Amino acid sequence: MGIDGLIALLAKLPGLGPRSARRAVLQLIKKRESLMQPLARALADVADSIRICGTCGNVDVQDPCAICCDPKRDAGLICVVEDVSDLWALDRAGLFRGRYHVLGGTLSALDGIGPDDLNIGPLVDRVREGDIREVILALNATVDGQTTAHYITDRLGALNIDVTALAHGLPVGGELDYLDDGTLAAAMKARRKF
Repeated sequence: MGIDGLIALLAKLPGLGPRSARRAVLQLIKKRESLMQPLARALADVADSIRICGTCGNVDVQDPCAICCDPKRDAGLICVVEDVSDLWALDRAGLFRGRYHVLGGTLSALDGIGPDDLNIGPLVDRVREGDIREVILALNATVDGQTTAHYITDRLGALNIDVTALAHGLPVGGELDYLDDGTLAAAMKARRKF
């Protein structure tokens, strides 16, 4: 593979088009010893050691993942997310100290994605078999995300646990004038005493 092949591969990454990929490759070439070679070794190491956690669906170099093995985390709380990137975003914020469950997407009739295509069954099994007090649904505020949330709530309904969802509405620092109607409606419904 030549330089053009490397540019083409990098251009496939989210957020990088052909121009950005070309600039990245030029930077890698300029810093071959300090950047390109260590990056190549790191990519090879990760490619060989990556594992999908059999408990929650997170990506790590061990199974179960470091989050599932952490004794400081509250095993009675499960936060359900659509994808690993959502898990990483929530965990990076440091606001949740429980465990996670990655669905691998959302229900979508248009795309032919049903309950059996997602990790919903394993979630129900985790709740049924564990000492779970609460399941927090941290799904996107899209039609598919909300459909998935309702489906999961129905599946967990008979298990006598709290099922909650993240609040939707106004972002901190957001201006009403710039918000879409759906966000404004969610904020109005979720209003609280001040």
